[in-house]
Amino acid sequence: MYKIIVLLFLTTILLAKNPVPFAALGDVIYNNAPKIEELKKINAFMSYKKEIDQYISKVNKVKSEGYTLEYNATAKKRKEYLIKLRELAKRNDYFVHLVELFYENALQTNNYKLFSKIINSGLIDTDERKKEIIDFYFAHQEEINPEGLIQSYLDEDARLRAKREAQRRRYKSKKEREAERIKEIRERDKREKERLEKQLDLELKKKKEKIREYQQKELSKTI
Repeated sequence: MYKIIVLLFLTTILLAKNPVPFAALGDVIYNNAPKIEELKKINAFMSYKKEIDQYISKVNKVKSEGYTLEYNATAKKRKEYLIKLRELAKRNDYFVHLVELFYENALQTNNYKLFSKIINSGLIDTDERKKEIIDFYFAHQEEINPEGLIQSYLDEDARLRAKREAQRRRYKSKKEREAERIKEIRERDKREKERLEKQLDLELKKKKEKIREYQQKELSKTI
């Protein structure tokens, strides 16, 4: 029985991405942890290596505790786990804020390599800064490798342009079809008008001929 419980526990750890308890808070911490650990590969963050290692170690430890709560969730342990999550959340926010500061510094100093690495770190809100990022890239595109986020923006923009062009062509075709239909109606109306005018002229000619014939006939009687 014990082995079955242990097996189920290990299976849960392998299958579950993050612990379920307090997931709204925990998911942010656990999902950001690998990204924060990757900061050690950026030269600007080398002096924070020890802080990052300590933080990641705590995250992994608390994460393991989070999994056990699903099998041993006393009120006391849940409270203790929540307190630890809140402490980790503060450190998570600290590193995110640090990344934002380096991002601003990279813009101001035209540090293209740092700029590229930070926008691809997944730790800043790039959607909120999309216009700023794209503008900075186009101002320095010879120095910046667009691989990653910027390339995805460029691809997205290309797809949008293609979509707009396709819509424009469809709209143009629709307008052209409408113009052709109006032209056809006008030509048909013109032909009908000409037909009626010819018919009217013909009827007038016939009436005039009858009048002349009548006049000639009456004239001949008087002579």
